[in-house]
Amino acid sequence: MRRLPPLTAIEAFVQVARLGSVKTAAEELALSAPALSRRIQAMERFIGRPLFDRRHQAMQLNGDGERLLAQMAPALDSLTDAVESITSATDVMRLRLGVLPLFATQRLFPRLPALRALYPELHLDIDTAGHGTSRLGEGLDAAIVLQRDVDPALYARRLDRNTIYVIGQRDMTLDDAPITDPRQLAMLTALVHRDIPDTFATWRNAAGLGDLEPRAIDHFDSGALMLEAVAQGLGVAFMHANHFEDAHDPRLVRLFDIAVESPYSYWFVCRPRALQQRPVKLFHDWLIAALGLPDD
Repeated sequence: MRRLPPLTAIEAFVQVARLGSVKTAAEELALSAPALSRRIQAMERFIGRPLFDRRHQAMQLNGDGERLLAQMAPALDSLTDAVESITSATDVMRLRLGVLPLFATQRLFPRLPALRALYPELHLDIDTAGHGTSRLGEGLDAAIVLQRDVDPALYARRLDRNTIYVIGQRDMTLDDAPITDPRQLAMLTALVHRDIPDTFATWRNAAGLGDLEPRAIDHFDSGALMLEAVAQGLGVAFMHANHFEDAHDPRLVRLFDIAVESPYSYWFVCRPRALQQRPVKLFHDWLIAALGLPDD
């Protein structure tokens, strides 16, 4: 039998190749960055040539690495599927789902009792760590992401189209000097989610206020914390209409009656072959129906 590199080295190579970062890949594999680097080096020693171009904190595949990944990644995925099919051959079906916390809280969890009643054998492992599309097949079976668009190599179903709201503290409209003019935003801090970084610029330009600059722009990686920051008077948030409407928070108010279409949408994404797995298919079909979306 011909020799193969250690499976741990193969796994490390594929993970770093997909994520482009030793640090991120190490977190996914629960390893230290030096330990993961040693596995990559072992892979390159076995192959006899470098597979990456090292650029500061990033790792970019070179030509040899790209060719090896194209042949090796599907084989590793098939091996993962084979193990999964054996270990999941029980009365419990398990779906590893990546989802942003605010979507989970506002739109998914209120509907999950209906899913449990329909498919009591289907259980979800919820992961809110982000980087959903890059981790498909590597810890996640499917993900619900908030993006402009999705890699065409993946299966993607758009879950909504939305409008950008400027969300403020209700007291802002009740003070002696209420916020009624968009140009007053120059006195305030804008809060923007890292996953939808262009919401402020998109709203500003569509509103015809291209020269408007807020006092500062603070970035968050949690929609729930953004809404709480607004409620505490720390700034105004540029978020989606459903984020505001589903919050049902009397401390919040929509500022300005200016409708601006968002370039971002929520998407259900998975690898095309993952739809052949029963847990993914059941959840996908249920989610589309639960959100009232038309069939494909």
